[in-house]
Amino acid sequence: MRGNRDNEVVTIGPDPLSFEEVVGVARHGLPVRLSDDAVAAMAAARTRVDELAESPVPAYGVSTGFGALATRHIDPSLRARLQRSLVRSHAAGSGPEVEVEVTRAMMLLRLHTLATGHTGVRPKTARVLQDLLNARITPVVHEYGSLGCSGDLAPLSHVALTIMGEGVVRDAAGERADAAEALKRAGIEPVELAAKEGLALINGTDGMLGMLILAMDDLARLFKAADIGAAMSVEALLGTDRVFAADLQGLRPHPGQAASAANLRALLAGSQIMESHRDGTCTRVQDAYSLRCAPQVAGAARDTLAHAASVAGRELASAIDNPVVLADGRVESNGNFHGAPVGYVLDFLAIAAADLASISERRTDRMLDVSRNHGLPAFLADDPGVDSGHMIAQYTQAAVVSELKRLAVPASVDSIPSSAMQEDHVSMGWSAARKLRRSVDGLTRVLAVEILTAARALDLRGPLRPAPATAAVVDALRQAVPGPGPDRFLAPEIEATVRLVAAGAVVAAAETVTGPLA
Repeated sequence: MRGNRDNEVVTIGPDPLSFEEVVGVARHGLPVRLSDDAVAAMAAARTRVDELAESPVPAYGVSTGFGALATRHIDPSLRARLQRSLVRSHAAGSGPEVEVEVTRAMMLLRLHTLATGHTGVRPKTARVLQDLLNARITPVVHEYGSLGCSGDLAPLSHVALTIMGEGVVRDAAGERADAAEALKRAGIEPVELAAKEGLALINGTDGMLGMLILAMDDLARLFKAADIGAAMSVEALLGTDRVFAADLQGLRPHPGQAASAANLRALLAGSQIMESHRDGTCTRVQDAYSLRCAPQVAGAARDTLAHAASVAGRELASAIDNPVVLADGRVESNGNFHGAPVGYVLDFLAIAAADLASISERRTDRMLDVSRNHGLPAFLADDPGVDSGHMIAQYTQAAVVSELKRLAVPASVDSIPSSAMQEDHVSMGWSAARKLRRSVDGLTRVLAVEILTAARALDLRGPLRPAPATAAVVDALRQAVPGPGPDRFLAPEIEATVRLVAAGAVVAAAETVTGPLA
């Protein structure tokens, strides 16, 4: 990572950003700086745009209208108004505000495209976007408005509106404020957009790409937590770890499956509970699929994440605008703003999240069923019948899993034509990204319930001790949630576990024993 928390600044130039840099700026507020190379590239491209603006030959986005109105040649005296009108009319979002981290990711990624020198934006305009990020002034962007083609027009238009000193923002303290007032207090001078700049600020896939990268950061952590939950459940249910052996897993050489199985072996190493039923008296031949096939499912999710990362990496190396300024000075129209590549993997990840949650819920249900949990009390209750234990925690899981299945229905197969049939096929990538964020939250909650339930089951297996790694997770959880006992108000305990899973504390606890998990 070129910019990190040691040197504090992420440099924005023509080279691609890293995933860590995007997350650092979007989620952790790292400041940014345009490189000298970026400023030079933008200035050179701007010279070419100015030449086209002065030419009597119409050039799309420079001296014409937009979309279905591209046939009108705009008089030079109206071109500043053209840019203002474009941004104002396209800032047409509706619904709830999106999260600050999403908007910051979108701002950063648009700034990077500007910094490639392929958009024709003036350096002074790009610097306003840089300064907004550093002042932590975040335009208010809404849930609805983007069709994912041409890029995320409406969301990016709300950002462009702020660059003009208009609209509504959140200031560094998170308070809503008038954009003009917030910029004035921060000492940022808004700009009057010049030819092509309005289009260059709004014609990209930055919103959906930003949400993809943030989801990838979350899911990498959650997939480790899923292996931890699976290991705890296998142990609690007196399952076997023999099916996770490297030679067995190697017969089907998917890299994600190998990684998940290696995690399970490390997590279950040294378990007294596992050893307790290896004395030859155990009559079970095979565990249920939800235990035995844990690395196959979690591994497939990992491989899906790896595919998404390859797509996101190519997008980070892209300069998405229409038209674009090429190295030889040509300004050409193109279709690179179409969000299909990003939309597909956003949908694919939602499928993986739903399935990983589904297998987690099945393991939880198994721990609660006295006919299948091999000696544990019904519903892990202190006094079954008087107490309900974790009965309704599994209901909560089931409700979330059902919602995740609905969210797994792909958005990217939908398309509603717009702009008088000029934009007659769209990606719906923004919609795919919004539902993936809900899927990530749902998966977090389902895994939290499994881990909370499995920890209770492991306690009930005492005096036999679980593996050192899973014991470390139980010990960490017990700092926030008490152990087995009569029924208590359960919702706060679930939420406490959700916070530990989301923050990475569950993974960190296990890794104090195993070292870094795959």
